[in-house]
Amino acid sequence: MEENKLELSPEQKDKIVNFVRIENSDYLTPHQIVAELDKFVIGQDAAKKSVAIALRNRMRRQKVQNLLRDEIMPNNIIMIGPTGVGKTEIARRLAKLAGSPFVKVEATKYTEVGYVGRDVESMVRDLVERSITMVKEEQTAEKLQEAKFATENRIIDILVPPLKDGPSFDTSTSEEKETNHRTREKFREMLRDGKLDERQIELDLVVDSVPSMQILGPIGMDDMGMNLQDMFGSMIPKKSKKRKVSVADAKKILEKEEAEKLLDMEAITKEAIRRAENNGIIFIDEIDKVASRSNSSSGGEVSREGVQRDLLPIVEGTNVNTRYGTCKTDHILFIASGAFHVSKPSDLIPELQGRFPIRVELKSLTRDDFVKILTIPENALIKQYMALIESEGITVEFDESAIHQIATIAANVNDEITNIGARRLHTIMTTLLEEILYNAPDRIEEKHIVINSDYVNERLKDIAESTDLSKFIL
Repeated sequence: MEENKLELSPEQKDKIVNFVRIENSDYLTPHQIVAELDKFVIGQDAAKKSVAIALRNRMRRQKVQNLLRDEIMPNNIIMIGPTGVGKTEIARRLAKLAGSPFVKVEATKYTEVGYVGRDVESMVRDLVERSITMVKEEQTAEKLQEAKFATENRIIDILVPPLKDGPSFDTSTSEEKETNHRTREKFREMLRDGKLDERQIELDLVVDSVPSMQILGPIGMDDMGMNLQDMFGSMIPKKSKKRKVSVADAKKILEKEEAEKLLDMEAITKEAIRRAENNGIIFIDEIDKVASRSNSSSGGEVSREGVQRDLLPIVEGTNVNTRYGTCKTDHILFIASGAFHVSKPSDLIPELQGRFPIRVELKSLTRDDFVKILTIPENALIKQYMALIESEGITVEFDESAIHQIATIAANVNDEITNIGARRLHTIMTTLLEEILYNAPDRIEEKHIVINSDYVNERLKDIAESTDLSKFIL
């Protein structure tokens, strides 16, 4: 039947393929994990090796059948190194590679002065929210074809209402019904071909009648605002409002509505919590900022140690109440990072140190590392700027001498001023290409630009050589 021949777009097919779960797959060996990380992070082999083993151990644990499975705890990792060397990127890419729920939090959020900081348990709630979103997207992708077909029917019902079989006084003849069916199918073809996209139709859209609420209160209350909103939302009837939209916009609105109808939220919640508990990754950045720097008993030091003691049960394993149910943190993988310029890992309280058995030091980036960062990764900075400028119809080519000169300047400025790692390349590239980016839309004749070492020196030499200028510009 024609109804069963509904085709998905290439983008929608790719979306479904991307949601194939790989958590129990055998192909992610440690070597392959490191190879994937190498596509985005330059150097830092020790850190990559550690996270690869940690991820593989998760897969190994899934295959342990007896009671020992629950006793196998994740080997949490603490990464030590200056800013901009790839700590966050390693953790984020690892989570993406494994298809795991991932959240990044900053330890300093829990030590804000002047008001009660965020509840430490909120990091677990954020992880569960992320997991819910991931599972909903997967389920929506699987139900997409059904949702698209239901959307088609709703739009066609508005454009060409069907003739219904009524009681005996119904005067519609079989010929009229056949004509109506043929007309509807013609409209279905036109709808699929995009010929009706500009046509305006009237939809009954559900309006949220519950105002948004935010509750400020003591620790543990940050999640209550959403719970109250859910409760009042179920008590207050939903209102609908008629609105004229184009058929193209109606497709997007109705596809979302139809997909929501097909979702089993109870099953989604159960699966999402399971994934958060067994596959979740929480990245705690700037953990060195909560390490005590001396034996001082000042308010700041007390606050830092207080955050560590709040973190301890989360990392050790506890039950956290979320709006979707209880989430156990025993098997969540925690990856912490910090520069540890002022303090050192041993300044953390002993109990917390013991929960991060793997310690990896990340090295400062060298000139050769900068050359690789500019060219090798799939999202290399030079590739990004070339793509941006190409959108204006102009091609930019960086020769080898230019790349080496940019890397040299980045390394020198990091050494002389402040070492901010690969982030230095962003400021240098923006300053280097400022004129091209500014004039690109008005450039008529020259559509191909070659950037060599002379161009780099002309734009950056004076700035790079002056320490005072470099402080403000680079």
